[in-house]
Amino acid sequence: MDLENKFLDAQQRSKKLDHQSNNNLLDLYSLYKQATEGDIKGNRPGMFDLKGGAKYDAWNLRQGMLREEAMESYIELVNRLESESQI
Repeated sequence: MDLENKFLDAQQRSKKLDHQSNNNLLDLYSLYKQATEGDIKGNRPGMFDLKGGAKYDAWNLRQGMLREEAMESYIELVNRLESESQI
């Protein structure tokens, strides 16, 4: 299976993960966005949008990460979270 298909498969599997921590959710979000859209654009949401600010900051940390690297990291994270949930 090529990287693109592995990434799509990991996206589907991530939807079945139970109750992840905020950090895991932000990691999944930021890696997904970096893999699908590249570097973040636009301004950070205002200080009253805590959720939007956290998502912006998480994605911004991925600045410069290559698409393929983000896809691989996303797949690895989903695999790790799946294996941890089976314990």
